[in-house]
Amino acid sequence: MKRLATGAAAILATLCCIVPAAKAETIAVFVKSNSVIFAAMRAGAVTAGRSLGVQVVNYVPTTADNVREQTKLVEDAIKDKPDAIVFVPVDFKEMAGAVDKVNAAGIPLVNINERLTAGNIVGYVGTDDAALAKATGRYLIKAMGGKGNVVILDGPDTNLTAQGRARGFRDVIKEFPEVKLLDGKSGNYARAAAKQTMSGFLRSYPQIDGVLAANDPMALGALDALKSYSRKSLVVGINASREIMEFIKSGDVIGSGDYDSFVQGCLGVEMAVRHLRKEPTPKEVMLKPVVIDKTNYMPFDQPYEKRECPSLASVTGQ
Repeated sequence: MKRLATGAAAILATLCCIVPAAKAETIAVFVKSNSVIFAAMRAGAVTAGRSLGVQVVNYVPTTADNVREQTKLVEDAIKDKPDAIVFVPVDFKEMAGAVDKVNAAGIPLVNINERLTAGNIVGYVGTDDAALAKATGRYLIKAMGGKGNVVILDGPDTNLTAQGRARGFRDVIKEFPEVKLLDGKSGNYARAAAKQTMSGFLRSYPQIDGVLAANDPMALGALDALKSYSRKSLVVGINASREIMEFIKSGDVIGSGDYDSFVQGCLGVEMAVRHLRKEPTPKEVMLKPVVIDKTNYMPFDQPYEKRECPSLASVTGQ
């Protein structure tokens, strides 16, 4: 009997000292759409979540009425009570009401990609589109020998990234007095529309030495048009999406500015986790402009699940 009591006491002593494992934090990640760029961002968020030991839940609008749908998704997420939200607004103005609801619910919010103009946020992760376009444009013009004729394929006029890239392309051309901007028109960030716009340029101008495309699908649209007209020009894009890598390897596209939405997803989740764990958290992280070409494309030319997230410390030194 004494032996049994002793054994029971030992069991009780053991049980009293077992601390239940802490529940993993849940991070809700909101993106604009299911496009290639935001698929990369979601993959980065999931990769970061896995390495940090948190659960990532992605919310993706899939209808044309993406403002209404993202608002509804935010309301649904609030009901599920995630520990934090990483947020790309489908429209930085129209989503202000949804951000107010997140703030009212007391859920920490990290803003990535397109910058919000209202609401309380933990921090921001993004890219300076004008600086990225300048770096990409400078790369193209140097490849042209610093002289020649160029055209620009812009994104939608109302899009913030397109506005920044349009400004950056035009600013960098001013650095080169022997470069002439022949024309610049919207290709609507789409391959088919860019092919149509580029075809118009080719009909109007007998000599086009370089094409500045504000995203990768438009760079491919420019290539389609050049092939149709049996013409050649140096072409650059922006986004450094995986779809462009085969064209960089072949030399059809000489480079693409690294918008790296994968890394934005990584760092946004880490910023949220740092905040939740009461660790030092930067208020803003702006990724440095880099052009991806034949010399450095390898990390981008592989499935997202094989890529690794950089840490905030490696990017910011903090």
